[in-house]
Amino acid sequence: MRAVGYKKSLPITEAEALVDHDLPRPEPGPRDLLVKVEAVSVNPVDTKVRLRAEPEAGGVKVLGWDAAGTVVAKGAEAEGFSVGDAVFYAGDLTRPGTNAEYHCVDARIVGHKPASLDWAQAAALPLTAITAWEALFDRLDTGKPVPGAAPAILIVGGAGGVGSVAIQLARALTDLTVIATASRPETAAWCRDLGAHHVVDHAKPLSAEVASLGLGAPGLVFSTTNTDAHLAEIAALIAPQGRFALIDALAQLDVALLKRKSLSLHWEFMFTRSMFGTSDIGAQGALLDAVARLVDAGRLRTTLGEHYGRIDARNLRRAHALIESGRAKGKIVLEGFSQ
Repeated sequence: MRAVGYKKSLPITEAEALVDHDLPRPEPGPRDLLVKVEAVSVNPVDTKVRLRAEPEAGGVKVLGWDAAGTVVAKGAEAEGFSVGDAVFYAGDLTRPGTNAEYHCVDARIVGHKPASLDWAQAAALPLTAITAWEALFDRLDTGKPVPGAAPAILIVGGAGGVGSVAIQLARALTDLTVIATASRPETAAWCRDLGAHHVVDHAKPLSAEVASLGLGAPGLVFSTTNTDAHLAEIAALIAPQGRFALIDALAQLDVALLKRKSLSLHWEFMFTRSMFGTSDIGAQGALLDAVARLVDAGRLRTTLGEHYGRIDARNLRRAHALIESGRAKGKIVLEGFSQ
């Protein structure tokens, strides 16, 4: 089968950073679905793994943790799906990735593709939807008010992949006032179009930006990017006893800044359930089915920002380069394999 991977961790400017390969078609395990991949999207985690994880000696490491495709086979213990079903999912960080014609995935972390979306539109959603959902509802517990706080949530990095979904979920499923951050006119417009009530500039001091809205101190903050640069401002603007979630892969975080206000810290990592085989691993499949229902009801939309064409090494190198530039808006999607 055709696949894209690498034999050595390299900068994306190097031609060997991602290469087209011909690899054996995988066989599904007992709980697996074997999926014919139709479209994938690219996430920051792809670029980070490429730079940090060397393949096994003589092996090829295949990246990719978002996919939409068709079930072509299943293991004896895989439930909830039939051959021919259209699915979407975000995979497992500890297994080979989705940048391949065929991919094996645990059925418990798979959702049924929204019927109203095409392959590319569906592939843009899984990883960011799981991350945003878990952060908002499993970690921050948005349904529980923070005493004395403004009923509002600040989403730092609203135009990124996770922020784009978080804005929509907060609007669709909560009564919170949604404040997003963006630093460019086009990304600010993107956030407003997705439903943010207010957009503030994260290139300026966030505490002053939020205070200028006149809403009071928000009880909830979800930071999706550059948390280390914004942490002091977040600690200043959030209400006492507030709840703060982040997703950055930071080497360290000065949590002492959170003590004075008795703030709770929630570090969201959407691969935790699959990595540790948690007893509630099936919550991710159920979550994706809930997302699909919201999409098909017109309450949530795809966050596809750029379509980069076929799934091949050249196009994936372009996608990695844009993500590493920090200027991506929404999700970058690739669709189909070259004949």
